[in-house]
Amino acid sequence: MAEPVIKQIENFLSFCAERHKVISKNIANIGTENYKREELTFSNALNNQLSAGLKVSSEKHITKGKSAANTDRVYEMNTSNEADALSGVNNVDIEEEMALLAENTLLHKFASRKVGSYYRSLQNVIKGGQK
Repeated sequence: MAEPVIKQIENFLSFCAERHKVISKNIANIGTENYKREELTFSNALNNQLSAGLKVSSEKHITKGKSAANTDRVYEMNTSNEADALSGVNNVDIEEEMALLAENTLLHKFASRKVGSYYRSLQNVIKGGQK
């Protein structure tokens, strides 16, 4: 795995950790009146990462943007009054949040195993193939 790819996977791990916090906050506030569900979306984080990773070979080319390390944005979900009835007091649906939490957990486990595998193979190469 190339060095830039491993950095992208590490950035994805950071995204998963931040998304876990947002989902947990939604679950914790399921009974809070007028709380608006928040969401951290991967597509926005991916677009931020891609735009920050532009390489230029001339001063006349598009300049490199800000670092995408901490540019994840949390969005408050705007919903109608019908959605407010999901939990009785706000727009948080516990079943949806638990499904998102399970999905996020699986993505985090997958990415952390890929990173761990990369560093184990790198360690094995450094040791000369000895176990």
